[in-house]
Amino acid sequence: MAEPLKNSFARPVVERIAGMLVDAPGFDAMAFITDALEGFEPLSLTERARHISTMLARHLPNDVETALAVIVEALGAPIDGDAIEGMDGFVYLPFVFFVADHGLDHFEASMLAQYELTKRFTAECSIRAFIERYPVETLGRLTEWARDPNVHVRRLVSEGTRPRLPWAPRIRAFVDDPTPVLALLELLVDDPELYVRRSVANNLNDISKDHPEVVVGLCGRLLADPTDGRRWLVRHGLRTLVKAGHPGALALLGYGDGSPVEVAVDIEPGVAAIGGKVKITVTAINGTESSERLLVDLRIHFVKASGATSPKVFKGSELEIGAGERASFTRTVSLAQHTTRIHYPGTHEVDLIVNGQIRTGGAFQLVR
Repeated sequence: MAEPLKNSFARPVVERIAGMLVDAPGFDAMAFITDALEGFEPLSLTERARHISTMLARHLPNDVETALAVIVEALGAPIDGDAIEGMDGFVYLPFVFFVADHGLDHFEASMLAQYELTKRFTAECSIRAFIERYPVETLGRLTEWARDPNVHVRRLVSEGTRPRLPWAPRIRAFVDDPTPVLALLELLVDDPELYVRRSVANNLNDISKDHPEVVVGLCGRLLADPTDGRRWLVRHGLRTLVKAGHPGALALLGYGDGSPVEVAVDIEPGVAAIGGKVKITVTAINGTESSERLLVDLRIHFVKASGATSPKVFKGSELEIGAGERASFTRTVSLAQHTTRIHYPGTHEVDLIVNGQIRTGGAFQLVR
């Protein structure tokens, strides 16, 4: 079993933060370490970071703007490139929480702190508090940052405005109306860095869950003047809609509504044990007189403890099959027990999703 992530965010992190601040006026590094480690052990990673943030507020100057200036001065050199090595960047998480928890009444000082923090880690969690408190001012600043020379600052524009950013509260206003977000994303769709474009695509994928037609419309406009970068971004941004078989999303990617191509499924073994694997091979046969493009995904109906089933879609393959030709692909599905998916005995039906249409595939038995 993997070691809990919080174990990488332990006493050495507290000591490193104390070392960063050791020259700050009036800062007692040993008292800070003692207070920060009080009650530390049972806390989760984010709880530990918030606890350290609280101790920063106790040991830094009472004047918040002065404290923010001290933090900025202590940050050290920005990241070189777009890579953060392992857990290294998480040392800055308590500072991010400090800005969100204590800096809301100090807009300019906090925006400067987030501008610097995101060059070393990210400020995607803290910026959301400022979007909610100062929507006009913050969106105006993010518009400026969309043209910043630093790749991490540009990525903050797209990542921090995701309506459904994982591990952060949703921005309800953007869930209801993503118009302000879309205006920012259009500034970044042709960013030279994949690191930024991937974030833009993830934001579009978030928005598509509430406003599918809006995202399909934007992606259609992007593909009216296509580049390789835009094609990749659109494909990645539409992934949830494609998995759901949305006709407009599929059409944008060149997959017609349904297909005359025949498909067959072979599942091995037909009877599998919990903890094992099944190998699913899909063969497509094009009996037409023209080339056909297929997007084929797998949908497995996993048996639950109650005996009911719950479907899960697995990525399949994209196929282009000439007239009279055939093509195949194989996917191996693990039946090991996971915290996110517990397996139970029973009949597991397997469907194919072919260009958005459901086709019966087959089934396998799962036994203990």
